[in-house]
Amino acid sequence: MALKDIHGEPVSTSDRRSLDRFEHALGLLNGFFADPLTAIDEALEEDPDFVMGHCLRAALMLMAAEKSAEPELRRSVEAAEGLVSSANDRERGHIAATRAWADGDFHRAGDLYGQVLLDHPRDLLALQVAHQIDFFVGNTALLRDRPARVLPQWDPAIPGYGYVLGMQAFGLEENNMFRRAEDTGRHAVELTPRDPWAIHAVAHVMEMEGRLGDGIRWMTSRVNDWAPDNMLAVHNWWHLALYHLDYGQSDRTLEIYDQHIRPRPGGLAIELVDATSMLWRLHLRGVGTGDRWRTVADAWEPMCEDGYYAFNDMHAMMAFVGDGRDHAARRLLEMLNRRASGTGSNAAMTREVGLPVCAAIRAFADGFHDLAIDLLLPVRSIAHRFGGSNAQRDIITLTLIEAALRGDRANLARALTAERTDLKPSSPFNWALAARALEGAGDTTAAECARRRLARLQA
Repeated sequence: MALKDIHGEPVSTSDRRSLDRFEHALGLLNGFFADPLTAIDEALEEDPDFVMGHCLRAALMLMAAEKSAEPELRRSVEAAEGLVSSANDRERGHIAATRAWADGDFHRAGDLYGQVLLDHPRDLLALQVAHQIDFFVGNTALLRDRPARVLPQWDPAIPGYGYVLGMQAFGLEENNMFRRAEDTGRHAVELTPRDPWAIHAVAHVMEMEGRLGDGIRWMTSRVNDWAPDNMLAVHNWWHLALYHLDYGQSDRTLEIYDQHIRPRPGGLAIELVDATSMLWRLHLRGVGTGDRWRTVADAWEPMCEDGYYAFNDMHAMMAFVGDGRDHAARRLLEMLNRRASGTGSNAAMTREVGLPVCAAIRAFADGFHDLAIDLLLPVRSIAHRFGGSNAQRDIITLTLIEAALRGDRANLARALTAERTDLKPSSPFNWALAARALEGAGDTTAAECARRRLARLQA
């Protein structure tokens, strides 16, 4: 007789041991703990006909969002498809979603997981994967709305309820609903203290509001919850480093980088994104980073040859120009031009955002600041289309401002920095940028006021 999982959702297996192992692996994935892949592989070794096990394994490969995972993704999808006659409707929905992703239709994959959730709102795997897809493709509204759609069917007595709240908190934050986001995220952490996604959602709120001291206290007080043996640890260290960087504490930022963010052999692309992004922010500020670019660029070279995900390609370009690898930067642009003329979700993401941003980064590095500005200005309002968070995509605006400052586009720099100080007046770095921009525009009195504001915030 077919069983139901701990959330009351049906599975086609009648093997309780397989289901128990699935629940264990899913719990690891929900909290981003290592290693759900080993756990589900052990279950499938014992029970190769376990459909939902193949669905979970395919989901893990999908969530890697990198080319190296594609062969294993296809292997899992094909294994599940070979068992479709014995699968239930829920499992067929999972299979169809992972097949869509494997075929390059990222948006349809999210839609298909969403259809599963209409009939199975307590399918925590479908919700988490759909939430990650919404993040990957920049579907900001669904980051908020997808958890909201299922929450009425959940309550605190159901295992995993805190994880649903953590996803809702992040979606609220990405839609600038900061008070609700923080309240929801803190509630999620009360229910599930070691939920790194909920902890990270609250960190995002504090980043966007410029609450640097609160952010440092929040992250350091909970470091034992989010750091040990966790696949999201590097990203959360990145958030902590951002607070220190905003304060102007570059030495502390580099210390966190070297101890916790620097790429490790065989690391995930998401971790490489964090390392690259932090080095680029330091580079824009004129902070020397020694030979750190070399390790990052070495890691990107074999990963970006096929243009699998445009958001990653932007970071690869930063690494190549940061390390002076013109040949790699040129090769990446050639590949992106080919990719942009193709079909599928990533082709559109590359065409609309990835290619112009990568071209702008290379132009900026070569000193063609006006060209970089012309490429970046139209992209700012649509940059969400190639994924990432508001905090991550801020690197586009930071590069644009620095291009305006270095390219003698004083009025543009003044306008862009005015945006930042209005949105986040408690950010020391924003006032440092504003002072430079105002000085460049010839408004020395306003520049001095900005510097005094900066000094007060750093005191």
